[in-house]
Amino acid sequence: MTSVLQKNVETPEHPDNLERSAELRREAKRKSLIKAAVFHVFVLAVAAVILYPALWMLMSSLKPSSEIVGNISLIPDNASFDNFVKALSGIGGVSFWTFFGNSLFLAVMSVVGVILSATITAYAFARIEFPGRKVWFSMMIATLLLPFHVVIIPQYIMFNELGLVNTFVPLLIGKFLAAEAFFVFLMVQFMRNLPRELDEAARIDGAGHVRIFRSIMLPLMKPPVMTASIFAFIWSWNDFFGPLLYLKKPDLFSLPVALRIYVDQTSVSDYGAQMAMAVLALVPVLLFFVIFQRFIVEGVSTQGLKG
Repeated sequence: MTSVLQKNVETPEHPDNLERSAELRREAKRKSLIKAAVFHVFVLAVAAVILYPALWMLMSSLKPSSEIVGNISLIPDNASFDNFVKALSGIGGVSFWTFFGNSLFLAVMSVVGVILSATITAYAFARIEFPGRKVWFSMMIATLLLPFHVVIIPQYIMFNELGLVNTFVPLLIGKFLAAEAFFVFLMVQFMRNLPRELDEAARIDGAGHVRIFRSIMLPLMKPPVMTASIFAFIWSWNDFFGPLLYLKKPDLFSLPVALRIYVDQTSVSDYGAQMAMAVLALVPVLLFFVIFQRFIVEGVSTQGLKG
């Protein structure tokens, strides 16, 4: 029996088997390369479809207005930066930087308001026991199902009676009063997963709710705070309907409203300058997203600390 095993071990593998194994490996490698090539071609095709509007906008900003409407070619025949000069010079006596400053102010203050109000409200719902907590939290979540268009007229009447139309207050006051239920819900879900032993240890040391919130909760809530900041900034920057509804003076317009001024159905529309301003308005959002994009995935996927 031992001699038979030794013979099987010492006998080299048959050349036909070696050739067959090599052929199978080459075939598997070939199939893998074909699958990878098909996958990359598919991804590039999908990316081309998704990015085409942005590329068309960029190329159109280098064309005259007449060529934008009457020419379907993506590449401009005579590329020029005149549209950017017009966009930067502004419209209606108001410079581009005024529109840019208004949008930046609204976006930054929206971030500040959302973070302050949402974190404090989330702490109350997640860490403080008070009568009717579940009922109030359910009512807050229910507001997510309420269409924005239902409250447009009552809100406008209220702000108009208070003399707040033509100010930034109607666009910002909801951010500071935790009216954005999505952000509150995001932070409540994160805070509920933090171990309560942290609160108990702090209370033993004599800390109150303010100290616990400032020294323990906020440092641990960096992922959802960054996620909320990114969404609040982008949503406020791109908001068109709110500024259109409440702002009537051109020097208060944000960039999305200013873009609409270039298109006038009763006179000549300057599509070239509109495309150039759209490109300029898109740059801050892209930079903001590229810098902080990793926090979006981290904030959504992180479930807190497990005790």
